[in-house]
Amino acid sequence: MFTGTAVFDLLLPGDSRSLKAKRSYVRPIVAALRRFDVSAAEVGALDLHGRAEIAVAVVAAEAAHVREVLDSCERLVAGRPEAELLSVRRRLYGADD
Repeated sequence: MFTGTAVFDLLLPGDSRSLKAKRSYVRPIVAALRRFDVSAAEVGALDLHGRAEIAVAVVAAEAAHVREVLDSCERLVAGRPEAELLSVRRRLYGADD
């Protein structure tokens, strides 16, 4: 069994000056990520209006499948026009970890 995580650091548009506006950008991204059968949530920069950290986690029998799903999630987030992807932190955990 393998688990993988990815944390996406996002820069949101300048008009996200309230938490309500921020939520309007973050919710559709999280919903789109969940279509890959991953757990997804906003996990950081909760009080910052112009930034967001979204994390995904996936469990699979093979490490290659975990990498494939995380790659798909990264492509989706990077391709969103409403947010700029600043960085991605990825981890892969195996049975020995």
